[in-house]
Amino acid sequence: MGLWDKITGEFIDIVEWIDNSNDTLVWRFERYQNEIKNGAQLTVRPGQAAIFINEGQIADIFEPGMYELTTANLPILSTLKGWKHGFNSPFKAEVYFVNLRTFTDNKWGTKNPIMLRDPEFGPIRIRAFGNFDIKVSNPKKLLEEVVGTDGQFTLDEIQSQLRTLAVSRFSDAVAESKLPVLDMAANYDEFSTFLCTKMDDDFARYGLSLQKFLVENISLPENVEAALDKRSSMGILGNLNQYTQFQAANAMETAANNPGGGANAGMEMGMGFAMANQMAQSLNNQNSQQQNVNTQQAAAPVAPPPLPAQAQFFVAINGQQTGPFGLDVIQAKVQSQEITRQTLVWKEGMASWTGAADVSELRNLFGAVPPPIPGA
Repeated sequence: MGLWDKITGEFIDIVEWIDNSNDTLVWRFERYQNEIKNGAQLTVRPGQAAIFINEGQIADIFEPGMYELTTANLPILSTLKGWKHGFNSPFKAEVYFVNLRTFTDNKWGTKNPIMLRDPEFGPIRIRAFGNFDIKVSNPKKLLEEVVGTDGQFTLDEIQSQLRTLAVSRFSDAVAESKLPVLDMAANYDEFSTFLCTKMDDDFARYGLSLQKFLVENISLPENVEAALDKRSSMGILGNLNQYTQFQAANAMETAANNPGGGANAGMEMGMGFAMANQMAQSLNNQNSQQQNVNTQQAAAPVAPPPLPAQAQFFVAINGQQTGPFGLDVIQAKVQSQEITRQTLVWKEGMASWTGAADVSELRNLFGAVPPPIPGA
C-alpha cells in the first residue's frame, strides 16, 4: 500500500450494521484500534440506534438516518489529530449499535409447581406457561446496566433473568387473586393485563419495555386432573346406581374385546360385578331406610295449620292517624260511635285511605241502613 492509499484510507470509512441474526440486542462496530475517521459515513437503519463512546463515556446517540462524522460536529477525536503519532492516535472511539425491534415469543414457564390454597379443593399445586414480547426502550441504560463492554450481546444472555422475573411476578399475582382454579381460565386476559403493568418497572431497570405478556395455560397435576375427570363423569351420569351400571358395562366390553384374557379377565369381571352389587345393595338399603322414615312421618298425626293473622287497620280520627287496630278494637269504637261509616281507614295492600263502610272486612260492623225514601 502506497502513502497516498494510506492517507485516503484514513479519510474514508463507513460505519454500519446489517443484522443477520434474530437474537442480537447490541453489537459493537469493530475497527482497527477502535479508530473512527474524520468524515466517516454513519448509517443507522430503521429499528436501530447508534451509541458513540469516547474515552469511556457516552458521547452521542444517533437515531435512524445517515450522518457524516467530523470533528466539527462530534465530541470525538479522529486519527487526523494523531498524524504526529504516525496515524496511531491515542484517542479511541467505539460505536455500539442497539437493536430496537420487538423480540417476540419469549417463552416463560414454571419449573416447579406453584403451591396455592384453593377455596374449593384446598391446598393444591398448579403449573403455568406462556410467552412475552420485549423491546429496547432506553439504549443508554441497557448499555450501562447490562451490556457493558460485551461486543455482541444476545437475548439469551438476559432471557433467563427475564423468565425468572416473569414466573415470580405471575406466582405472586395468582396467589393474591385468590381465584378458584376452575375460574382461572376465564381470567387469562386479566392476568396478562395486570402483569404487564406490574412488571413494567422491572423491565425498565434494564432499559427494556414489556410489550405483551400472555398466559397460555394453567394446569393441575396429572393425578388431580384424573380425579377431576372422574368427578365430572359422576356428575354427568347423575347418580350412583347409573355409575355402577356404567362401570359394569365397561368391564363387559373390555372382556369381550379380550377373549384370550383367561382367568385374569374373568376374575376382574367377577370383582367388578361384586363391587357393583355391593354398591347397588347399599343404595337399596339407603332407599329402604328413607322409605321407612317417610312412612313414619305419614303415620304421625297431622297438626292443623296456624290461624290466619287478623287484619290490622290504621284509622284517621280527628285528623290524626291512629292504630293499627284489630277488628275487635274497631268494633268497640264503632259501637261507641268513635268510628263511623265515613271514617277513613287503611291497611297494608290498600291503594289509599277509604271510608270504613266501603271496606269489605269492616262493612258488617255497621248496621244495615235503609235506602233513602223516594221523593224525599
